[in-house]
Amino acid sequence: MAFSLPDLPYPHDALAPHMSRETLEYHHDKHHAAYVNALNSLIKGTEWEGLGLEEVVTGSFGKNVPLFNNASQDLNHTYFWKWMTPKGGGPVPGRLEKQIISDFGSVEKLTADFVAAGVGQFGSGWCWLAVENGKLAVTKTPNGESPLVHGAVPILGCDVWEHSYYIDYRNRRPDYLKAFLEHLVNWEYVDDLFDKAT
Repeated sequence: MAFSLPDLPYPHDALAPHMSRETLEYHHDKHHAAYVNALNSLIKGTEWEGLGLEEVVTGSFGKNVPLFNNASQDLNHTYFWKWMTPKGGGPVPGRLEKQIISDFGSVEKLTADFVAAGVGQFGSGWCWLAVENGKLAVTKTPNGESPLVHGAVPILGCDVWEHSYYIDYRNRRPDYLKAFLEHLVNWEYVDDLFDKAT
């Protein structure tokens, strides 16, 4: 069974002005599509052919670098589009907010830690909010790596590869991360993932 590029859950211009139509056309229609196409080519004849995407990611980590890179980027992006919504941001749902305050002290501290992780990721990668050992943790990973391969469950991630923000923000990665949190995050979806992870 071949993997396929998921449709965006909103029109290409729905996240403007915080993420432009041009960015989504390149990022989703070209970059994400390229990961899917490469994955379908690389997986043929391997022990992971026929498995689900998460199983491919966790199984190929450290064993087949090209396959892992494309599978993990496919999975990361499949979540990434759902982690954003038009008129996103805003208040964090109750149970998740309580856990954030318990683990970070405040939502503001989580925001600061998340932005710092994204800014501090040298080169390409991701910053994450994940459930690890029953607690929330902010982390960062290089390239297409996911917290999944380290035993954590990602519930929010932001792509800090330059193709994710350069059209709209040029080299202003901190501004992109702040806009992501303040205006784009689909906290209801993050809350759903938090419920499933706990």
